[in-house]
Amino acid sequence: METLLHRDALARFGHALSDPTRTQILLTLSTAPSYPSDLAAQIGVSRQILSNHLACLRGCGLVVAVPEGRRSRYELADPRIGRALADLTGLVLAVDPACCPDSGAAGCC
Repeated sequence: METLLHRDALARFGHALSDPTRTQILLTLSTAPSYPSDLAAQIGVSRQILSNHLACLRGCGLVVAVPEGRRSRYELADPRIGRALADLTGLVLAVDPACCPDSGAAGCC
């Protein structure tokens, strides 16, 4: 396991949040640990898609799999991640729709 510099850790967090499905997984896990089949049903994605996103989130160090017999329960790797998500969702942003339309545009963050 490698310890990342602050900027690298933030870049990984940003990468994780750049996808709506990964963001929803993190928000769901911030309320309680869950099993992949339950997460897939809650979020409305296939188990294969969920599995790919969980692998990404594990690689970023944001979630961990806790073995429970033949199953694994997923939870946030650190409770501070949940608090950071709560802080981020509490922000109110003034967005210029000409800059960042839903389809994405050059110059968008």
